[in-house]
Amino acid sequence: MTSTPLLRVTDLHTHFQTGGGLFAKRSWLKAVNGISFEIRQGEVLSLVGESGCGKSTVGRTLTQLEPSTSGQALFNGADILKMNPAEFRPLRRDIQMIFQDPFASLNPRLSIEQTLTEPLFIHGLAASRAQAREQIAETLERVGMDPRVMQRHPHEFSGGQRQRIGIARVMILKPKLVIADEAVSALDVSIQAQVLNLIKKLQRDSGISMLFISHDLGVVRHISDRVAVMYRGQIVETGDKRQIFETPQHDYTKMLLSSIPRISERVA
Repeated sequence: MTSTPLLRVTDLHTHFQTGGGLFAKRSWLKAVNGISFEIRQGEVLSLVGESGCGKSTVGRTLTQLEPSTSGQALFNGADILKMNPAEFRPLRRDIQMIFQDPFASLNPRLSIEQTLTEPLFIHGLAASRAQAREQIAETLERVGMDPRVMQRHPHEFSGGQRQRIGIARVMILKPKLVIADEAVSALDVSIQAQVLNLIKKLQRDSGISMLFISHDLGVVRHISDRVAVMYRGQIVETGDKRQIFETPQHDYTKMLLSSIPRISERVA
């Protein structure tokens, strides 16, 4: 991990207009309201907060799934918020997203081979179907899947397996930054640890940077290098993992930490 920021976000705002019916007055929902942070190369920064705090909107804004209202996001020195769709398209290989729902993010009509072949051809990473099939088999093995499943469809897999396939679709492009939005929250608790360990191993082995978005502090503690705590559209505290968990400064951070379940030390 180097000290050079791969991504530097400054004073990011993403606001949504609400209301505006026949008699209703229009107003603005400030989902993201002036946040700043940076992610260094090879680093995992976790963005943590309760549901509705705006953390998922941050990820969607950085991937241009939602338009920003104002601010700056420098990725390798280029402001991705100012790019039009055509200018941003080449960066979609470098900035990839793992979504929360592993079923909704996969096209049910496409086989796993078709799902993983498509991004390779779009980004010019395979010259033939045979070459693509070879890369797919290698990537499926990396995420703990048997390459022989590539002819099957998403409905034939469990939630954990579908999320592994979603991770494979991201990793096959060899991105520089992965935004993982509640990547394990939709999975059974017994499967969460397996998928989380997989994400951590792939990140460590490939040296990619990651913005890991989660409401679960237990998950965040396992995967993070640094943590940013978000509350009502703003980041209220940022620090390395040990600092946040052992000496939190903000009252909201302390409240989040106090809500983590703990096994009682009392002996019955």
